[in-house]
Amino acid sequence: MSASLPGSRDLPASQYDLSTYWGRVKQSAQIADPSTLFVSSAGLEHAKQLVTSYKTGAAKHMTPELWQAKKTVDSTLHPDTGHPVFLPFRMSCFVISNLIVTAGMLTPNLGTRGILFWQITNQSLNVAINNANANKSDAMSTSDLVKNYLAAVSASCSVALGLNAVVPRLKRVSPNTKMILGRLVPFAAVASAGALNVFLMRGDEIRRGIDIFPVQSEAEKLEREKSGKEVSSLGRSKKAATLAVGETAISRVLNATPIMVLPPLILVRLQNTDWLKQRPRMVLPANLGLILTTSIFALPLALGAFPQRQAVSASTLETEFHERGGFNGLVEFNRGL
Repeated sequence: MSASLPGSRDLPASQYDLSTYWGRVKQSAQIADPSTLFVSSAGLEHAKQLVTSYKTGAAKHMTPELWQAKKTVDSTLHPDTGHPVFLPFRMSCFVISNLIVTAGMLTPNLGTRGILFWQITNQSLNVAINNANANKSDAMSTSDLVKNYLAAVSASCSVALGLNAVVPRLKRVSPNTKMILGRLVPFAAVASAGALNVFLMRGDEIRRGIDIFPVQSEAEKLEREKSGKEVSSLGRSKKAATLAVGETAISRVLNATPIMVLPPLILVRLQNTDWLKQRPRMVLPANLGLILTTSIFALPLALGAFPQRQAVSASTLETEFHERGGFNGLVEFNRGL
């Protein structure tokens, strides 16, 4: 992300008003834009040079080319490390990476093996994405990574298999209702295990805290640009970490809800039409199309629920930070995605 590049001058956070939900949705749509995946290494270096030129004062004003460079950098580099996030685990690749996995989980009439395979595959992908985009104040050990992965997989498989066994045994429920409930079992598994996955994979942040920084006024930013001095961390806050991880978990559930609910319910209706009954081979393409369309719109809406660069009152954190807030008593931190 642009914050990780050299220079004391801050770029404008966005072309949009990030204090509003729709402004954050538009910004999230840029970060999740799959077109940034096709930027070459040379293109990324050029984008970094353009962003750095602004941050060091060589470029005086934002231009369309510079906005595009910022978009490339923000969607490719991790804001804490400054290194590119591994391509399949970037938010700009989220829809593509999840397409086949989601289609597999939503396949009607999966047996036990199929449920286990797709739930394990989904949680494996979630672990990789959550770990790649987490706040990097502390690196998670390999042993903790494995433990958390096994816990997330166990949770998702237990929910999926448990509900899959319970739904057919429901009494006083019509066959059509049972079919719909059966189609929604993957959603329950993904939503519950997805939220758990975030807490497990980022549990070290809650235990150790994440770096927080004082929010600066415009005058302080101008002074810092002149001096070249970096903003120092005030320390690590466990309460800030809990807020960051909790909001990320909620955004994961918000993202999963339309993707795991709308396509199976629409597909049930489509399968009752004469057109699809006469063309059973079109069920899979129709399912993929529904998932892809829903995912494209759902991801920015979910990511925009909370700011990525979160600002809170220092008084809401640990006592040691109460009198150390910056402008308007605020501190900020990287929530992660």
